[in-house]
Amino acid sequence: MNKTDIINSFRKVIRWTLVLLVVAAAAFVAIRFFYVFADGVKAGELNQFALKGVVFKTYEGRLIQAGFKGSNMGVITYGDGDNNGVGSYVFEFSVTNKAVAEELMRCSGKIVELHYKEYFGALPWRGMQKHIVDKVVAVRENTSSSNFYESE
Repeated sequence: MNKTDIINSFRKVIRWTLVLLVVAAAAFVAIRFFYVFADGVKAGELNQFALKGVVFKTYEGRLIQAGFKGSNMGVITYGDGDNNGVGSYVFEFSVTNKAVAEELMRCSGKIVELHYKEYFGALPWRGMQKHIVDKVVAVRENTSSSNFYESE
């Protein structure tokens, strides 16, 4: 084997290593940001929905679900400030479809059922959350009397 053959073999190894790295990076990006990990329906009171962002304007919302939660992650608590109160599940989501966003803008304070897709990662132009709502399944008025600001 002469020097030219060694250099050609080395170039071939480098070329295949680079091809494998590019394919692996493309597969990682495709799975992380475009593969739908889960989809389902969540229901609760639409607490907040707004158009946010500096560079990429995206629709972001928060749904308060009924129930109690023991840990501090994703929980809004009402109590003494030391998480010794009643907690609620919080579902934070983004919306990419403008028609769905306009429908949700009219639903603040109402009970909504939302169909969503969950991705492994968020993209700035898709929204700040991994959960992307793509359809409003149902909307109904909030008839609960759990207003913390009412005095009896």
